[in-house]
Amino acid sequence: MLKGIANAFRVKELRTKILITLGILVLYRFGAYLPVPGIPFRGMLNAYETAAAGTGPLAVLNLFSGGALSRVSVFALGIMPYITAQIIFQMMQAVIPSLQALAQEGESGQRKITQYTRYLTIVLALINAIGYLFLFKSSAYGLDFSGLPFPGWIEDIIIVGTLLTGAIIIMWLGEVMTQRGIGNGMSLIIFANIMSGLPVALIQSVTTADNGPVITVITVLVILIIIPIIVYIERGQRRIPIQYAKRVVGRRIMGAQATYLPIKVNTAGVVPIIFASAILYFPAQISVFFPDVQWIQSFAGAITSGWVNWLLSVLLIVFFAYFYTSMVFNPEETADQLRKAGGFIPGVRPGAATAAYIKNVLNHITLPGAVFMAIIAVVPSIVFTFTNNSLIQSFGGTSILIMVGVAMDTISQLESQLKMHNYEGFFK
Repeated sequence: MLKGIANAFRVKELRTKILITLGILVLYRFGAYLPVPGIPFRGMLNAYETAAAGTGPLAVLNLFSGGALSRVSVFALGIMPYITAQIIFQMMQAVIPSLQALAQEGESGQRKITQYTRYLTIVLALINAIGYLFLFKSSAYGLDFSGLPFPGWIEDIIIVGTLLTGAIIIMWLGEVMTQRGIGNGMSLIIFANIMSGLPVALIQSVTTADNGPVITVITVLVILIIIPIIVYIERGQRRIPIQYAKRVVGRRIMGAQATYLPIKVNTAGVVPIIFASAILYFPAQISVFFPDVQWIQSFAGAITSGWVNWLLSVLLIVFFAYFYTSMVFNPEETADQLRKAGGFIPGVRPGAATAAYIKNVLNHITLPGAVFMAIIAVVPSIVFTFTNNSLIQSFGGTSILIMVGVAMDTISQLESQLKMHNYEGFFK
């Protein structure tokens, strides 16, 4: 591992990408501590603790914003508006033929969809910013804005405008990281948000419970045991044997070749977890518009915690695992490419039969991977209900799956870059 990191910094291009990624993450964390102008910051943390009550919808939103919401920082909206916009367009591509055709146009079509996603992100961020303004001025927070030296409407514009600008900056930073850095920018931002809460969660876990040290040690050991299992499942794949017939290439006759078509057990990666979390936390985002309406708060609390949340988490993770896999892996297209290249699966006729065979294999291996992710995501939430341990809340199954998935994706990209420059990778 250390040799791989040293080799990565020997390559100028790769070193630049790593430094850009780290620099953007540091800049993002700075923005998570930069307060919004016009907010009475001194009373903010106490007001947040009272309003969130530790485990409410606000606490969940605060976790995925890296604590930015509790500080009402410039980046308080977090990455959720952009992820929500991506989910909407992914779903729309499946039901709107024009968008589906646009996605199949290649790079130009993807650029247009990305641009539409940005516009929708701005709209969603504006709605969220207005909702948070209602929340900050509600009796749930009880903040005093009377001491500000300018009219209330100017203060409202400053707060909403700052939050909206912060969301746009986050979107831009994530895209820059994806294009010029290493890994997926949005996933790395979520990774940084989750990791930022580790020190506080550890301290609270040790000090707040009667058997805090014992529970903390057990929790850490369980996490260390689960991580290799997640890595094993993430790297697991079904290899479909492929045979190529003899063919003439120029003046040479190429002999029959045997290879395989790798299909990952978890083709969708961490996307189902992120998408399911975004949908389940959407009621919490809506609830900020109505902080004094008890039934809305109760509904948001039921969706973000408890048995309803557990059931919906399982269903949504399985659904998005199949949905996203169908978006990124097309059996018909794969079968057509094999046919054109002279390849075939032994015992299966080329064309439609090959596509049906690949689709059947894909459906069979996607289910256990999706169920595994759902179990890892839900079980820690159930345990937290009985233990009320802050470490389990902050680093439950969803957080671990996201962190391990993002880390593996980033390391895989680093490995491919190293091998392009004739260096050994991280995995041997």
